[in-house]
Amino acid sequence: MPSVNQTNHSPKTDLHPLQIGPIRIDTPLILAPMAGVTCHAFRLLCKQHGVGLVVTELISSHAIHYKNQKTFGMFDWTDAERPVSVQLFGGDPAIMAEAAQVVEAAGADIVDLNMGCWVPKVAKTGAGATLLRDVCLAAQVVKAMVDAVKIPVTVKIRSGWDAAHTTGIEFAGRAQDAGAAAIAVHARYANQGFTGTADWSIIRRVKDAVTIPVIGNGDVESAEDAKRMLEETGCDAVMIGRAAMGNPWIFADVKQYLETGTHISDPTLDDRIAAALFHLKTLANTPGVGEERAVKEMRGLITHYFKGFPGVSALRNLLVQAGSITEVEDLLRHERRRAA
Repeated sequence: MPSVNQTNHSPKTDLHPLQIGPIRIDTPLILAPMAGVTCHAFRLLCKQHGVGLVVTELISSHAIHYKNQKTFGMFDWTDAERPVSVQLFGGDPAIMAEAAQVVEAAGADIVDLNMGCWVPKVAKTGAGATLLRDVCLAAQVVKAMVDAVKIPVTVKIRSGWDAAHTTGIEFAGRAQDAGAAAIAVHARYANQGFTGTADWSIIRRVKDAVTIPVIGNGDVESAEDAKRMLEETGCDAVMIGRAAMGNPWIFADVKQYLETGTHISDPTLDDRIAAALFHLKTLANTPGVGEERAVKEMRGLITHYFKGFPGVSALRNLLVQAGSITEVEDLLRHERRRAA
C-alpha cells in the first residue's frame, strides 16, 4: 500500500451510496464473507477502518433448522457493525426460508444466499455454488426467502460452475425476478476455486442483464484494482475478501484513493500490532469464545497482520505455540523491540 506522501495521484472516482432495499450503505465497499475469518471481531475492525457493509461467515440453514447450538454461536453481530448481512447456505427452499426468518428475528439487516462456495463439504450437499447447476431451483430458493422475510435478500454467486456453463448471468435475471435486492458476483467459476484470474467481463455482463445493484468481487487487492473494477464493469460496489485479511486498512485506502487519488499512509508496525491485539482480545470477549479458543483460532490469522515484514515466518512458528493473550503480547512486544 503506497504512502500518502508518494506522488501517485489518480483522478478521483465519484462514490455513490449503495441502496439495498431500504438499507443505505454510504460507502460502497463490502467485506466478503469468509469462513473462519469474518467473525464479529474482524468485522468490527474493518468497520472501524471504513468498510460500508460487513457480511458474516456462511451459516448452515440445516444447522439452524436442527437448532445446532454451535451454529447459534455464529450469531455474533452487534449494533456497532450495522448494517450487517448474514449469509446462509442450503439448497432446500423451505429450510432456507425458515433460516432467513430466524436470522431476521435475530436482528440481521440483510440476509444473503451463498451460491459461491465451492468446497466439497458444502457443494456436495446441493448448496453453495452447486445451485448454479440448477438455476430453476436456485430461483425457487431466492423466492422462498424473499417471501419469508421483510429484510432485503441478496445473493452471492460465481460466474458459473465451469467455463462451459456461465449460468451466473442467466441466474442473475431470475434472481431479480424472484425479488433479490442485489447480487454479488465473484468472477471466477466454481471449479477454479481461488486459482486463475477473475474475469471481470462477467460482472459487466451481469450488470447489463439486471437493474438491481451489482457488487463486483474477485482479485481486488489494492485501491487501484478497485478503481479499475468500477470503471471496467460499471458495478455499484466492490467486495474485498482475502486482501483484507490482516489488512483492514485496505478499505480506508480504497475510499481515499477513489475520492482524492491519493493513498493513506502505510500502517506502522505499532498499528499492525494494535490491530492484531484488538482482533484477538475482541474475539476472546465474544460470548461463547473465551481466551483459549481465541488464541487457537488466531494462530492462523495473526501473522497476516505482519505480511512482508522480515522475520514473519519465525514469528509464526512462535505464535502457534502461544497459549494465552499474555504470551501473544510478549511475542509481539519482542517483535517491536527486534524491529526497532
